Parts: sequence; structure tokens; C-alpha cells
Amino acid sequence: MELRQLHCFVAVAEELHFGRAADRLLLGQPAVSQQVRRLERELKAELFDRSPRHVRLTPAGELFLPAARRVLDAEQAARAAVAGLSGNDVFRLGTITGLGEQLDRILEAYQRHAPAIRVELQALPVAERLARLTDGRLDAAFVRGAIPEHSPGLRFLPVRPETLLIALPARHPLAERPELELADLAALPLRLTARRDHPALVDLVLTACREAGFRPVPGPAFSTLQDTLASIGTGAATWTVVYAANARMVRLPRVAFRPLSPPGLTLPTALAVRRGTPPPGLLLDAYRAARSAPTCDDHDS
Repeated sequence: MELRQLHCFVAVAEELHFGRAADRLLLGQPAVSQQVRRLERELKAELFDRSPRHVRLTPAGELFLPAARRVLDAEQAARAAVAGLSGNDVFRLGTITGLGEQLDRILEAYQRHAPAIRVELQALPVAERLARLTDGRLDAAFVRGAIPEHSPGLRFLPVRPETLLIALPARHPLAERPELELADLAALPLRLTARRDHPALVDLVLTACREAGFRPVPGPAFSTLQDTLASIGTGAATWTVVYAANARMVRLPRVAFRPLSPPGLTLPTALAVRRGTPPPGLLLDAYRAARSAPTCDDHDS
């Protein structure tokens, strides 16, 4: 039995899809299938019930999964101990706004698995974030929006999309509704960050407005999120978009945060890593732990 077989088995067990497991491990799907088959031959048991429509754990797979995770946890603890002894005890992560409590859970879970490793967060524009990842100054980086072009040296592992809420004055009649249609906002000026600072977000919002049948009225310049929200709450009626995680951390009685009716607005999020290097297993495990925990979004949806 080899560790790579266990990595493949656990990835398929968690994704319940060989293709997604292969993407997560930065391997080809045939290689993942081969490793799982070898493991099944060694154990003399079928671990997955495979059909063209689904992949499910068999009873033997359900029993084996906790044991496999314990072995991989021990592997990670050993790697972390050696990293600490060798002085390689910093994991440099390019981060993004709006992760909120998800990022807190990531860091907490990372510390539990590898207390000797210090996670260093670097908030940078996306172009610089990816440049530093490519040349080795970052070990991994979160990015939002479409996968950037001209990044052949990087792989992008999809993670949980980020939900956007509408922020508008609490006194405005629209704030009385539990959810909004984007077209409801056509007459209100939009405060939006400069495109150079967040092209994925700006393109998403403007495209959605165009598809809803209007071109937003430009509002006053967007400064910091806190200042912009304060202005929305006290000045003439305007609106903006806010990550749901950020909205939960803000306490402004004069500002209302409302979801859009389905399908709403979400930005895809990915974890970027360098090709040709092992994926950051500790970080991926920590993010999966954060993703599986319930959030306010889960209760609201």
C-alpha cells in the first residue's frame, strides 16, 4: 500500500467523482483510477460502486475512509515537523477580500494540522499575486473570476464560489423586500470599485446589469468598503455589491444587505498552485474543512 494510493482514494471519496479528484490532485484521471484499482486489489475489496451516472463508497470504502485519513494526517504531521526543523516553516498565501470566516477556519485548521508552519498572508492585486506565485515568492494564491490567460505554469483548483449581496440604504423602499431583482436597481446610482482593482467583479456586475436590461447610473467614486457603506447609509440613495462574508461582519443599521433572486450573483473562486509541484495538501485539507462547515449562506439559501 502506497501513500499516493491513499491520496487518490481519499480525493475520490470526498469528491465522488474521478475527474474532480484528478483535478484536485493535479493528475490525469486514468492515473487516479489506476491507483484506486491497485489499492482495491491489495485490500481485496471494492471501495467504490461505479456506474456511468455516479460514484459511491461501498460499505468497505466507508470503513476504510477514516483509517486512510488518519494515515494521511500522520504523513502531514511528519512533513510539518521536518519543515520546521529545516527552517522551511512559512507558507506564503496570496489572499483575497471577502473570505471572512472561511479564511478564519482555514487558518485554524491549518494550525491544527501543522502548528510548526506559519501561514503568511499577502493581499496583492491579482496580476502581482500570480506573478509572485509563478516565480516562487508565493506558495499558493486565491483568485476570483475567470481563469487568467497566459498562466501556463499554474493550475487553478476550483473552490467554493463567493456570493454577492446588494447593499443599499435601509430607509429605501427596496430594502423592505427579502430579495431583489437586479432591474429594480436601474434608477439608483451604482458605486463600484475601479476595474483595474477588481476586473472580475466589475465585469460580473456590469454584464449582469446589461443582461437585466439596463446600464447602471454611475455613482460617486468607490473608496474603501467601510467608507462607501457609510456613504450609502447617510447620503443620497445609491447601491453597491458586497461579499456575503463581509456583510456578516459589518454592523451598520443604516445599510441593508439583500440577496438577488436566483440565480443571484456569485464569483467563482480558485486556489492557484504551480504546475510540477505537489499541491498544498495541508491547505486543501484546511479549505475542505472550512467549506464543509455550515455558513450563514447555507442557512439563507
